[in-house]
Amino acid sequence: MSSTPASAQGDGQATAWWPRLHGALMPDYNRKATAYWWAMVLLGALTLLFAFRSVAALAPIAWAQIAAGMLVAMLAGVFPVRIPRSKNSFAAGEIFLFLLLLLHGPAAATLASAGEALVGSCRTSKRWTSRIASPAMAAVAMFASASLLQLTLDAQRRYGLVDDGMLLVASMLFAVAYFVLNTLLVTMVPHLKRNEPLRLRELLGSFGWVGIAYAGSASVAALLYLTFQQSGIGVLLAAAPIIGLLLATLHFFFRQQEADEVIRRSRSEAVEREAEQSARHVRELEVSERRFHSAFTHASIGMALVGFDGRILQANLALRTLLGVDDAELTQHDFSEFVAADDVALLAQQMARVDGREVEAFALELRCRHHDGSDVWAALNCSYFSEPGSATPRLILQVQDISARRRAETELHHIAFHDSLTGLPNRRRFHELLSLAISRGETERRQQFCVMFLDFDRFKLINDSLGHNVGDEFLMQVSRRIRDSVRPKDVVARLGGDEFAILAEDIDVERYAQHLADRLLDVLRQPLHIAGTDITTSASIGITFSRMGYSAPEEMLRDADIAMYKAKVAGKARYALFDVGLHTEVSNRLRLESELRGALAAGQLSVAYQPLFDLAQGKLTGFEALCRWTHPELGAVSPAAFIPIAEETGLMVPITDFVLRSACQQLKAWQLRDPAFADLTMQINISGNDIAHSGFLPRITRALVEARLLPQHLTLELTENILMERLEGALPMLTELRALGIGLSVDDFGTGYSSLSHLSSLPIDSLKIDRSFVRDLHLGSNESAVVRAIVLLGNSLGKSIIAEGIETEAQLGLLREMGCGVGQGFHLARPLAPEVADALLERIVVDAAHGRGAASLGAAALMH
Repeated sequence: MSSTPASAQGDGQATAWWPRLHGALMPDYNRKATAYWWAMVLLGALTLLFAFRSVAALAPIAWAQIAAGMLVAMLAGVFPVRIPRSKNSFAAGEIFLFLLLLLHGPAAATLASAGEALVGSCRTSKRWTSRIASPAMAAVAMFASASLLQLTLDAQRRYGLVDDGMLLVASMLFAVAYFVLNTLLVTMVPHLKRNEPLRLRELLGSFGWVGIAYAGSASVAALLYLTFQQSGIGVLLAAAPIIGLLLATLHFFFRQQEADEVIRRSRSEAVEREAEQSARHVRELEVSERRFHSAFTHASIGMALVGFDGRILQANLALRTLLGVDDAELTQHDFSEFVAADDVALLAQQMARVDGREVEAFALELRCRHHDGSDVWAALNCSYFSEPGSATPRLILQVQDISARRRAETELHHIAFHDSLTGLPNRRRFHELLSLAISRGETERRQQFCVMFLDFDRFKLINDSLGHNVGDEFLMQVSRRIRDSVRPKDVVARLGGDEFAILAEDIDVERYAQHLADRLLDVLRQPLHIAGTDITTSASIGITFSRMGYSAPEEMLRDADIAMYKAKVAGKARYALFDVGLHTEVSNRLRLESELRGALAAGQLSVAYQPLFDLAQGKLTGFEALCRWTHPELGAVSPAAFIPIAEETGLMVPITDFVLRSACQQLKAWQLRDPAFADLTMQINISGNDIAHSGFLPRITRALVEARLLPQHLTLELTENILMERLEGALPMLTELRALGIGLSVDDFGTGYSSLSHLSSLPIDSLKIDRSFVRDLHLGSNESAVVRAIVLLGNSLGKSIIAEGIETEAQLGLLREMGCGVGQGFHLARPLAPEVADALLERIVVDAAHGRGAASLGAAALMH
């Protein structure tokens, strides 16, 4: 056990104040600077104490004079006079310091100099080290130099050498000595802090104007002293305000000089800046002009400068190459001479808008005429152009050849809007034309029209018994017969398979429709000679009329389809007219809608999984999740029946969530079953309602997190039509999904219309070829050409290709030969219940264990 003596604790507390004081006053002082500072402060304090004791012995009148002199000196220190074109200044109070010295001796001057130094340090510095040390150093310097002056004057008096001239000279020498000594004492502090020696050259360099001012102040003080000796205190009282006025005038004169100097310097700098800016601007213009001419001349796209009258003033090589002409044939000619006649008016209209300052620029696509007479599609950008040094504004044209893109879009547009087999408009095109007819009918009540829906009664039998080639030829021949039986203005379309539709517009359309139906039935009964065989068939026709008050093409096609089924039920090979009694179908649809709402909660919905295979290796790559509804009374309800109902009634969101959760959890279970299945993927169809749903991304994320499934193992399928219809709103969400790692696929590709520019920029991974192309796929068919084009297009864009609806070995072989990567269909495996899919995976594992690594397709065949 030990204890700290009380005396030791007291010593510790006593010494603790020193570091705190040093840190507060002088944190940047080293040991030498600290010792010098304390020495000067103590010496100055002793000097001031001695001065106070000396002054205290004087008469009261002397005290009053000393106090007045100190007050004037301190006030003068507040307003120093700055020397023009110099960093130095002096306080006019030195006159009164030196006068107090001559009148009352060194002690009075010491007190006054300390007061003036205190005011000056408070004005110029915020550090207490300067505010404390400056008065002390000034007191020491004044006392030493004043004592030296006093001794000199006393010695002169003893030898009788004192006169007015000697007093004046001695005072001036004293002032210089005081200035030098005070400057030396103050300058020592920063030199000691930096451990630098004091150089005499630096000390003499600071003399200049201030030293002269001090000498002048001493001479003025000596003259006042001599005047006082002769005339008394009145002279001093009269001289004081004159000196103050003189110094104030000098102060303001110097300030005005400084202001004039600042203005002169500012003007000079402004002139220099303007000159530099002008020179820089000229240089930049020259560089910009050279850069423009270089870019203009060597640009890979056509460029031309034209006047507002359309005359070509200058053109580059790329434009001359695009038009197939040389410079002489191009310049000084009107640009419209090289534009197709149908597009000249559009170009002139847009250029007039620029000429009228309605717009600064415009862009359009038009056809230019090549020298050989062919049309060149070009993207033209025109903007206002003002060339430096030219008083006449011009236009600059940029012309880029887009013929290849236009041809590709035209071909794809034709594929998208026309049936590849018959060349007739397809379902999408028919919908558009029917929408236009409905719109015209709403504005022109007399404009009546009808829709006829045709379905062949024995087409499936022909297809199954004679083969797809015969079926294709049959469809081409009957399409020609239908086309030849209608008026030129009637629209005939192939909706898919053996379904055709006719749009007929006429004032007396009802009578015309019935006559046309009779004529078609007669024509289509005539035998067709195909592949050496006479084939006889018939068609069932449903007809509905615009007087029923349709507002959407889907409604009219639906009712025509219902009427066609009425004709089939009535015995086929006839036509039927739609009437309100056929709305039983609609009632059944409403019933399905009502019961679908409770089907999910009742557990009637389930998920089937159709396998997807790598066609080259025969390896299972994943599954497509398909929603199924088992109705307690109706049994299995086709997705084609209840999915559209779900989309229309807003039930698609909970159904999609059910499929998402079920499929993700099932896939994760399969992945954990065996390491060979770790990379299996799941493809899930999403609807337009899902795309439009604001919380779709969190729903996807929640399903992945709950199943602990990696995003890259999930692929979302969107039909081509839904994707293009909702492109603008869906693109940000699709980009976020892709950034998350989720795959995106375009389903039913080839049945809708996708702009190549959109297709190449969309964040999608794969294209799924529609089953309608695969179903009719055989060597040399139109479908074969379309599928091959889609595979090439997908590969060129870096997208994988998936074929659905593979039903025969021949289709599988062709798709492999074309380079299609992945496929699915009844030939490979039907949609499987989870337990059946388990058996498929088990069989694959068994095959792999027995060395049959590529037996996945064989295992799938057992699942049919």
